[in-house]
Amino acid sequence: MSLNVDFRANGSDDSAGVDLSEPTAKANACEIQRFGIPRDSSPRPVPVTHPSSYGLSTQCVHAGEPRQKADGAITTPIHTASTFTFSSTDELIDFVEGRHEREEYGRYGCPNEKSVEAKLAALDRAEDAILYSSGMSALVGLLMTSLGQDDEIVFFDQCYHRSRQFCAQHLARFGVRTIQVPTGDMDAMAAAITDRTKLLVSESPTNPHLTAIDLDAFADIGRRFGVKTLIDATLATPANVRPLEHGIDFVLHSATKYLGGHNDLLAGVLCGRKEDLDPVRAMRGCLGNINSPHNLYLLERGLKTFDLRMQRHNENGMAVAQFLQQHPRVDRVFYLGLPSHPTHAIAAAQMSGFGGLVTFTIKDADWRQTSRVVDATRIARIAPSLGGTESLIEQPYVMSYYHYTAEERRQFGITDNMIRFSCGIENSDDLIADLDQALSA
Repeated sequence: MSLNVDFRANGSDDSAGVDLSEPTAKANACEIQRFGIPRDSSPRPVPVTHPSSYGLSTQCVHAGEPRQKADGAITTPIHTASTFTFSSTDELIDFVEGRHEREEYGRYGCPNEKSVEAKLAALDRAEDAILYSSGMSALVGLLMTSLGQDDEIVFFDQCYHRSRQFCAQHLARFGVRTIQVPTGDMDAMAAAITDRTKLLVSESPTNPHLTAIDLDAFADIGRRFGVKTLIDATLATPANVRPLEHGIDFVLHSATKYLGGHNDLLAGVLCGRKEDLDPVRAMRGCLGNINSPHNLYLLERGLKTFDLRMQRHNENGMAVAQFLQQHPRVDRVFYLGLPSHPTHAIAAAQMSGFGGLVTFTIKDADWRQTSRVVDATRIARIAPSLGGTESLIEQPYVMSYYHYTAEERRQFGITDNMIRFSCGIENSDDLIADLDQALSA
């Protein structure tokens, strides 16, 4: 089921192709249909306000939500129903024939999902958004919809190792060929495209090297060859970059990270044009890789403070990176906000902030010496993932690449002395002092 424009407009969002000046009658009717508001109630009309007047925090709080919800609740009620009833056969026929948009069965969606999807679409300035049970599920959903036997997909080689694994090991069983080219090499990307290529994929920034991709150039290659483009913007978030504005077709986020923001849920989202996402949504209805209403409630609540949290993540990331860059025990720092990063100029031209993830290497250290720095931290927790309120630290060699060969790790740029530090929202002075004592231990 697709997002309802009038429903999204009633949430006062900025920009996802929504005209907030439309009459509110249909939006109020949509509230009645979706949320069970008694028909004799009188929801307050939405003020007619130009979308550009809304800032990001206002969108985070209000976009995608009806102004008046069921029973007058200020937050979206949690709808735990697995199935949704019809009052009559005539009402069912209205639904089947498309005259009445509502819920039918939990695998196809629920009211909580529609509210959060609309909010996420607004933040990325997309026509539509589809939520999944995880970021990997979102990627798999798109790939399973877009690719068939003898099709090809082209990746930049700095990509999440599970994305690489799914394509190389599992899509290959269905006759799909995966091609990897050096990250950021647009000529190599263009040269790899054939008449069988269906999708171009990249992260921006990449993980853990934090390489920024020239989004305009990437989108241009897709347009020139008639191939769809996907950017995984998990590390950037809509607070720092909106790839759709650069002509990218699909944007992927692991909402587990900054969007949820509290290390307490798993979710993924695809954003893009409605006509491109309709078949993906239909496939999700078959696969069933949806999220639970309780998780959706947590995600919507996390999004309310998304802009505020990202401001602190951006500040902490920059402060920690600048500290590490001048530390005598640190060999190299990967952070897009530093002019020393090879793709700093690209990032500065298209991003408004650089996030809270910082990768660095320890000078003249083997993996055991590096692990002692990780173990000596007192604030950051040793864990995978990123983007939550708590700072996390990990050694990619141990956390994600322990079972890879040394040659494979070199191929992927994973060194024994590499540390990935995800800044939470703690005070930056405390994080810096903690890292300083760990590096001196």
